[in-house]
Amino acid sequence: MLLSPKQLTSIRDATARINVWDGAVRSGKTIASLLAFLLAVAAAPEQGLIVISGKTLQAIERNVLTPLQDVTLFGPAALTVKHTTGAGTAKILGRTVHLVGANDARAEEKIRGMTAYLAYVDEATLVPEAFFRQLLARLSVPGARLLATTNPDGPKHWLKTGFLDRAGELSLARFQFRLADNPSLPSDYVAALKAEYTGLWRKRFIDGAWVVASGAIFDAWNPDVHVTTELPAITEWVSIGVDYGTKNDFAAVALGLGADQRLHIASEWRWASKDEQRQLTDAEYSRRLRSWMAAGKFGDPWVIVDPSAASFITQLNEDLLTPVRADNAVADGIRTFASLIATDRLRVHVSCDALIDELASYSWDPKQMQLGIETPLKVDDHGVDAARYAVFTTRGVWNGRLREPAEPEPPGKPELVNV
Repeated sequence: MLLSPKQLTSIRDATARINVWDGAVRSGKTIASLLAFLLAVAAAPEQGLIVISGKTLQAIERNVLTPLQDVTLFGPAALTVKHTTGAGTAKILGRTVHLVGANDARAEEKIRGMTAYLAYVDEATLVPEAFFRQLLARLSVPGARLLATTNPDGPKHWLKTGFLDRAGELSLARFQFRLADNPSLPSDYVAALKAEYTGLWRKRFIDGAWVVASGAIFDAWNPDVHVTTELPAITEWVSIGVDYGTKNDFAAVALGLGADQRLHIASEWRWASKDEQRQLTDAEYSRRLRSWMAAGKFGDPWVIVDPSAASFITQLNEDLLTPVRADNAVADGIRTFASLIATDRLRVHVSCDALIDELASYSWDPKQMQLGIETPLKVDDHGVDAARYAVFTTRGVWNGRLREPAEPEPPGKPELVNV
């Protein structure tokens, strides 16, 4: 394995009670932190539990256990990592390691009463503050340590204000990484990453800066570029995205993959109860949705539905449409959608006038931003939500099938150390 001096230094110096690797995506911080974790597991006394936590058990399996099982990365140590998918424990270097998902404030109840020696936290900004503090309280064995990784968030995030900014007051070692700190990334891949992240997300995930969100969410949106009057040949209808509404608007959009290797939102259908002065039943919504799909000749793509619309999902099942609950990871969905716009890999047909208006005005909530909470304004967002569901939930379908983004100048690489 090739490690940069930054990675080696962080592994050597991760001896504080709290050790945090933060910075750009794919910058080498995770590999360095996992190597430090393996060394800590090997040296851990029998007294005290070992814990790995993250937003969910699935995230722990994907972001921590799967890389740890990669022999090309961790050699013979990877062969000692044993885990059954869905189980709450794993074996690492012969030690039992407890896996704890922390998806909400109640997660702290899972670790109350625990006495731990070593904890690893994946994407620390995504776990609740109460859980993080409770986990620190559980690390009561002499010499106990917490190792954590994270991408930057807003400057008012609790991890930054309560811990990183107070590193001088606490037993806290912080290791900040940029893309150039990962010697193993091909230059063309780095160039593609830089092209895909724009605006707020470029500052955070490429530059590694803790910056505040403000203003327009889709700051790269340009109707002169992204609105098309003629559709290319659609090689595959990917999905129908649906944002369900009764008092609010009901919005549906059709997403296709074009022969130009772009995603195209080709059509929209709306029902605005306030304007129509009448709410439709689930059966009426289903019938009109199916009529619109038939008229547009969209075939039989996935129908991606707002996951909270339980009654409508039941109705679609009865009508043999086989709906799929949308992946409603708002921040990740917005980031993916923004990246596609910025790299000109998603376009919207001129007939989708309501969606086009929403994309131009979709903004961060300034009042929530003052509290350090990043959330979009919940105003005129029904088409945007439907489009986000359609795009983000089907990323496994279109990923790798779109044209390459424009590539900026590739960066230089750091000195390499062979280990």
